[in-house]
Amino acid sequence: QVQLVESGGGLVQAGGSLRLSCAASGKIFIISTMGWYRQAPGNQRELVATITRGGSTNYADSVKGRFTISRDNAKNTVYLQMNSLKPEDTAVYYCNAKQGSIVYWGQGTQVTVSS
Repeated sequence: QVQLVESGGGLVQAGGSLRLSCAASGKIFIISTMGWYRQAPGNQRELVATITRGGSTNYADSVKGRFTISRDNAKNTVYLQMNSLKPEDTAVYYCNAKQGSIVYWGQGTQVTVSS
């Protein structure tokens, strides 16, 4: 079993920045892809960004150029640097991690962007 704990969410004004962190612990062997997803009220959970163990990244079009995903394999931690935040970025942000065929999810952290 792998546990994921997110941190770094909060309230920020439009145009501001936040940095999310997600640390994995437990029975870790090799975590391949890690990612961030978000879910706003009334909406489905959507992809924000993913990163492979080798550092290849993928972003949703809505965050390209504003968000940066990174990871520290030695610490089993993934980060999401969010700049130029917009009110529409308001959501609960979840990290996930894939180990073998199993995908694990964190409990989520709230990000609120005020206009």
